[in-house]
Parts: sequence; structure tokens; C-alpha cells
Amino acid sequence: MKQVLYFVALFMLMGMYSCKSNSDSSWSLLSPDGNIKIEVFLENGNLHYNASLKNSNGFKEVIQKSPLGIIREDADFTGNLSFVKISDEISINEKYNVLTGKALNLHNNGHEQILSFALPGDEGLDVAVRAYNDGIAFRYIFPEEKTGKFKVTGETTGFRFGEGQAWIQPYDDVTKWTPAYEAHYMNEVAIGENSPYKNGWCFPALFHTSGVWVLLSETGPDGDFYGAHLNPEANEGLYTIRLPEPEEAMGVYKQHAESDKLPWTSPWRVAIIGAELNTVATSNLVTHLSPPSRVKDVSWIKPGRASWSWLSDHDSPQDYGKLKTFVDLAAEMGWEYSLVDANWNLMKGGDIKQLVDYANSKNIGILLWYNSGGPHNDVGEQVRDIMSDPVKRPQEFARLREWGVKGVKIDFFQSDKPGMMKFYRDILEDAAASQIMVNFHGCTIPRGWSRTFPNLITLESVRGAECYTFAPTYPENAPVSNTILPVTRNVVGSMDYTPVLFSEMQHPQITTWGHELALSVLFETGWLHFADRVESYRNLPEAPKNFLKTVPVVWDEIRYVTGWPGKDMVLARRKGDTWFVAGINGEDKTKELTVQLPFLPDGKHSVEMITDGDSNRSFAVNRLNIDNKTPFDIPVMAYGGFVLKISK
Repeated sequence: MKQVLYFVALFMLMGMYSCKSNSDSSWSLLSPDGNIKIEVFLENGNLHYNASLKNSNGFKEVIQKSPLGIIREDADFTGNLSFVKISDEISINEKYNVLTGKALNLHNNGHEQILSFALPGDEGLDVAVRAYNDGIAFRYIFPEEKTGKFKVTGETTGFRFGEGQAWIQPYDDVTKWTPAYEAHYMNEVAIGENSPYKNGWCFPALFHTSGVWVLLSETGPDGDFYGAHLNPEANEGLYTIRLPEPEEAMGVYKQHAESDKLPWTSPWRVAIIGAELNTVATSNLVTHLSPPSRVKDVSWIKPGRASWSWLSDHDSPQDYGKLKTFVDLAAEMGWEYSLVDANWNLMKGGDIKQLVDYANSKNIGILLWYNSGGPHNDVGEQVRDIMSDPVKRPQEFARLREWGVKGVKIDFFQSDKPGMMKFYRDILEDAAASQIMVNFHGCTIPRGWSRTFPNLITLESVRGAECYTFAPTYPENAPVSNTILPVTRNVVGSMDYTPVLFSEMQHPQITTWGHELALSVLFETGWLHFADRVESYRNLPEAPKNFLKTVPVVWDEIRYVTGWPGKDMVLARRKGDTWFVAGINGEDKTKELTVQLPFLPDGKHSVEMITDGDSNRSFAVNRLNIDNKTPFDIPVMAYGGFVLKISK
């Protein structure tokens, strides 16, 4: 009997050792279609991973072996780890709806496993990994149930690439106005090139290596975690996670993530992966990985088009008469909203309540601008010191609802610190309670919140058309930038670029009128703010004017058609049975863009095509019939563009 007990004890010890071993091991997870694989490695107590895409010769490593690791003040999970267990593979098969984005009806379909590790003192770290047909994602989980003071002080998380090109945005130096994700994307720089800014690189970042496209981003930070970016050095193609800068938000809020209890979960780090740009352009991974909606009744949430006076006349929000003309424009064009920007509380000739009443009489919703500050910025534009106050903020939203105001544009956040991440979510929660929609400016990138709080209609986080009024070098950079944004920034969420300018601002655009018209479709945003003067839209020829009267802002489907970031870009979007195709040329030379639309139903389709006319400040309109099999060429001017409206 003693001998039997001895062997039972021996087997139990062996079992414990096999379940908690620091010997080298690896685990892999496949996407539902079997074409994408993420592997996690434990080597000498250190965690790494890679990601591969299947081709005719087997799996090709796309993200090369890269480090995983996170540091808590009380526990360092970057080494000395032992394997504990692996969960059963979980199949994710979820259909859900959103109110803004590239498509409204989405299918979240992937595989997940959770790998558990521990330090010698039994502090645990779980790594949740997911594989989708269009990419991979992972996040860290501290799984124990306990209370205390826990602080994340750093990460070794990285993404290593071989030789290739990158389209990547420097992370702004900290100033009065930044960081706000408003630098230009650098065009086709060599992978591994260091950032020209000391604070690093931004998400999302696009890479092309070994014939494969990869877009990196992040989604799902909660109120306890920071929004991350990337370090400036990318030695040997390794891009690593960097925390927000300490001086952001005028030093308000802590840089590190802190929590008073476990379990505790980090954001998802996301890599969209595909052999074609279509995979990147159409991906909804950032949305899939975000928590479901917390807003039960969404009937009041209405995306739409808006007139906007500020870009063409910065003082117009202080003039009741001028604002009325923009409300009238919205009514004439069939747009749903008019945005009133900074300093509307100083209005002369009337007040904001009168304007709201006037707009409501014309069935136009008013959107109102607010400064987010607070102690975290010293920008003087008014109205300020309300949104930052947890008592005044919900009272203000309740007052706006009583007036009939539909939404707010809140500006000047300038930080990704954990406190600021919580601030965003607190605003969205308070706004939803009063049925107020939200647009963030001077802000972080979309991080999946529009699924959780569908009243988040759009965000800026882009160097947009407002720069025509104060940035002398903006016009020369805009054409190239416009070809990059659809496959970088706009992939991860709605983008309030404020496009479609036909009249010249302080720094005149070099893009053609056809290019400007195309931006209404090429860029996706839940609120499409038309940024030009009233007379510019009223004086348009019939075809482009009618196009802007009917262009949608919510879509059922998106397709990449052709193009290369930095050179040209053509996308197609479907609303119901109608397809809208937009193309732009980012280069200073004429060219022909070959368009083929195999996703159209079989048969003949009627096309209205609006292109540049005889000059870069005119339009030409043509009608033609096409099918889904025959390619056709569209001549495009230097910096030019076109739109197609396709009906069966």
C-alpha cells in the first residue's frame, strides 16, 4: 500500500511540474479559415510571439518573433516565467450592428485561447490571443482576485518586421495644442527608420513587407489603462510600446496605469494582416475586439451631414446672422445638422437658444462646440470648464437636451494618459444619459469606443482641412496624405477631416475640385462636416451639388478598388443597392486609373461619373454603362479626382 501511495504522489508531482514548467515551449492558434496563425513562445522564461500568413508554400512569417512582456511595480512579467496552463480553444461567432463605420452589420468571427504563466512567487499573467481571417490580436490579463495598489510601469511588447516600407505618423511633441495625432503620415519610409520626433510613432501604422500588408493599432483601453504608442527607435525593424509622455495634458493625470484590484486587463494590440490592401481597408477588427454597446435605446443616435461656418470664418460663431445662413444652407442641401464652433457664448445679434429654435423650425439639428478643459489645457476658447467638471457636465447635457441640441464637439484633450482615457468614457456615458451625440477633437485615435458607446459619432485625430487656414505647408502635403488616410487612420474608425473645399482659404489647396468632391466618399465619418462657404455650395453646378445632397454617411459595405498609398487611391462604398466610387490622384502628374468592379451584381449598370473638367476648378459629367467584368480607364488630372454613382 505504501508503495502505491508513493507512486501516486510521484505522478502528482510530475503532473504539477508538467503544468508549470519554464522549459521552452510554443503554442499556435489558427484563424477560422486556416490562413493566419499566431504562435506564442516561452524560451528561457521569456515570452515571444509571431504572426504568419499562409501562401502557396505554407506559412510565411509576417510579424517576426517579437517580445511580449509587461511590468507591474510589484512584479516583472518580462522574464523568469513558467507555463501553467492553456485554455480550450474558443470559437467566436457573433453578429452585431453598429451605427457608424465602414459597414453597419458586422460578423465577429475568430478563435481565442488564453495562455497562463506565473513568476516564481506565483504572481500570474495570462496572455489572451486571437486569430481572425484578417489578423491577430493579444492582450495581457492579471488573473488573480485581490485588492491592493497595482501599477503598470512599462512593457517590452513589440512588433518586428523584415525589410519593407512603412506609412507611419510621428507622435507629436507635447505643446499647448498637442499631442493630438495631427502630424502628417510619413510616406513609404524604410521599415526600421527612427521617428523624427523624440516621442516616437503613432498607431495606426501601416507596413508592407514580403508582399504582405500589416496595420498595427490598439483597441479597448478601459478607465485604468493608458493609450499606447510606439518608441522612436525601431532597431532591426522592432517597434516597441511606449507609454504616454509625462508632460502631456500639462502634467495632469498620472502616466502609468493604476488599479486597486485584480483581475485587470490591458487593451488589445491589433495587427490586421492581408496579402491585399482590401483586407486592411475593409477590416473591422478594432470594432470586433471592443465591448458591446452599453446604450440600450439607440433610436436617437443619427449620423448625418452638417454645414460648418468656422473654417471659412473663424469669428462666425459669434454672429447670429452668419450662423443662420449656414442653417439655411443645411436645409437647402438636405443635410441634417449645422455645427456651431468655439466662442458661441459670445454671440451677438441673437443667442444660442434662439439659433437652436430657428434650426429646429427647419428640422436642422444644432451641434455645439466645447473646450474639454479644465486643468489639462490652457486653450482659451470658450465654452470651457464645464466638460471637465463631473457635476456641471451632466447638468449641461441635460440642458442641451431640453433645448433640442443634438450633439457636441469637444476639443483639446492632448493626452493618452489613463486619466484621460477615463475622461473620454465619462463624457460618453454622461452624454448618452441625456441622449447627446459626441464628436471628439484634438483627441486620441478611435479605440473601439464607438461600439461600446454608439453616441460617439466621429473623432478628429487627423491633420484635416482646417489646416488650410493656419499651416502654410499643408496644401503641398494634403494630396499625398489623402491617399494614405483611407488605409491607415480611417481604417480604425470614423475620421472628422472636414473635407470638400472649393473656395480658397488662407493657404490655397492644390487639389482639384474633383479631388475635393471625392473626399466625401473616400473618407468615412459619422458626421460629415462640409467645411466651405455657403456661396461655394450654392454656386456648384447641378451634378456635384446633387451629389452632395445625396451622398450617404453610413454604409453597408466597402471595397478597395485600386491604388497605392502616397500615389493614388480608389475605394467603393455601397448604400443599399447603390455603389459610390471615389478616386484621387496624390501625385503632380496626369494619369489614367484603371477601374474594375467585380463585386457588382451581374448585368449592366448605369453610372453617373463626375470628374475634373477642362481646368482644375471645374467639373465634367459623363454617363456610361458598365458591367462587373470589363475594366475601364478614368483620366485624372494632377492632384485630381472623380466620383461614380452606380445604379442597377
